[in-house]
Amino acid sequence: MKDYVGAIDQGTTSTRFMVFDHAGRVCASHQLEHRQIYPQAGWVEHDPMEIWDRTQEVMHRALEKAGLAPSDLAAIGITNQRETTVVWNARTGKPYHNAIVWQDTRTASICDALAREGGQDRFRPKTGLPLATYFSGPKIRWLLDNVPGLAEDAARGEALFGNIDTWLIWNLTGGPDGGVHVTDVTNASRTLLMDLHTLAWDKEILDILGIPPAMLPEIRPSSDPTTYGSWQGVPICGDLGDQQAATVGQTCFRPGEAKNTYGTGCFMIMNTGADIVPSKSGLLTTVAYRFADEPTCYALEGSIAITGALVQWLRDNLDFFDFAHHIEDYAAQVPDSGGVYIVPAFSGLFAPYWQSDARGVIVGLTRYINKNHLCRAALEATAYQTREVLDAMEQDSGVTLQALKVDGGMVYNNLLMQFQSDILNVPVIRPQVAETTALGAAYAAGYAVGFWQDLDDLRQNWQVDRVWEPMMDEATRDRLYKGWLKAVQRSMHWLDA
Repeated sequence: MKDYVGAIDQGTTSTRFMVFDHAGRVCASHQLEHRQIYPQAGWVEHDPMEIWDRTQEVMHRALEKAGLAPSDLAAIGITNQRETTVVWNARTGKPYHNAIVWQDTRTASICDALAREGGQDRFRPKTGLPLATYFSGPKIRWLLDNVPGLAEDAARGEALFGNIDTWLIWNLTGGPDGGVHVTDVTNASRTLLMDLHTLAWDKEILDILGIPPAMLPEIRPSSDPTTYGSWQGVPICGDLGDQQAATVGQTCFRPGEAKNTYGTGCFMIMNTGADIVPSKSGLLTTVAYRFADEPTCYALEGSIAITGALVQWLRDNLDFFDFAHHIEDYAAQVPDSGGVYIVPAFSGLFAPYWQSDARGVIVGLTRYINKNHLCRAALEATAYQTREVLDAMEQDSGVTLQALKVDGGMVYNNLLMQFQSDILNVPVIRPQVAETTALGAAYAAGYAVGFWQDLDDLRQNWQVDRVWEPMMDEATRDRLYKGWLKAVQRSMHWLDA
């Protein structure tokens, strides 16, 4: 039996390839960043060809580091930034346009027009999602409307749509020479085009948006023993959107179990089992995963657009520090934020508000405030936004969370994790492998080929690294959170129609 599984983790700011052993340990990894393209305010793009080039390079370099060949891998899984939209020509393999990133807000007018008949929740009974610029469907419509010749090519069946998982799988399996055009149920559930009940593209919604069905990939399980295709003889048989992959990597397989991933944005997912739980509190109802022909597992999700990206903004736009991890050093110089709150509504407010007309604000400024206070306020913004999502999740699910499993790059910030525990008033638990997104993709692929036999096999790999316990008194917690909610109100309705 082969000893390793590989995982492509294609994120908002970088791409990496990781090699795992049977115990879920990282044997090798290589990571490269790609450009963030901002054509105008509110627009965010990536170059799909650059991402494809980076993917090939990180795969080669990680295997080289480990002294392995592709033939040493039992399978490959893929996880990806969700909702980011690519449309390319099936004959040439060339994209018609840069990828439109999930943070992009250019489709606001399309979403507003769709909401005039049936409201923002027009498609929610089928898709579990509100009308928002976040999702892929309106992005496809924008491309069809604005890229010369694309609508005609799409009508002829020559234009293919995919989120980044689909784009990479198609290229890995041959591209113009027989590439496989597939996605999985988790990524499909983020397009605003898939019916959660049937796990199929919804004809009525496609008709309303004017999207030719031939553009869309085949929807497959997240872990598929029949495999999507192969790369250099290695089966590609695991595919999960990044937050669902982290849910699998955290082994949240039982209803009520939840995780929170701290990356460019912040995403909390709670497993609801076989139940499709409609949200009345501004959350998303989504697919958690589907393994082979086993019953589909659903989830509630709270999506926050800007968390780690706020730290990057302080680093890149304001030159506060040279490296993102230095923010903790500055924040630790002060005991609190001095009454300052930063609401990072750069792309509007996501869960639980879904207001695309909001914009970022800094409130509570006085002459006393310095850079250290702003750094601390930036970290605290992540924790406050998570508190809002958790409150909504408990209200929708009726489950009171006893502890929060956390993962992603920001969980190595001890100051943030302690404040997160304080403001939630629950323990925060970091596993030994905190980069669980790639691990979840590896689990899905390895599970498909029998590398891991069952879910208990995966649970045995999960080990605690550190636990933060709440230390804040109730009065302080309530006062700080009340101030946050007041600050959020100041960010709303900033843009005129």
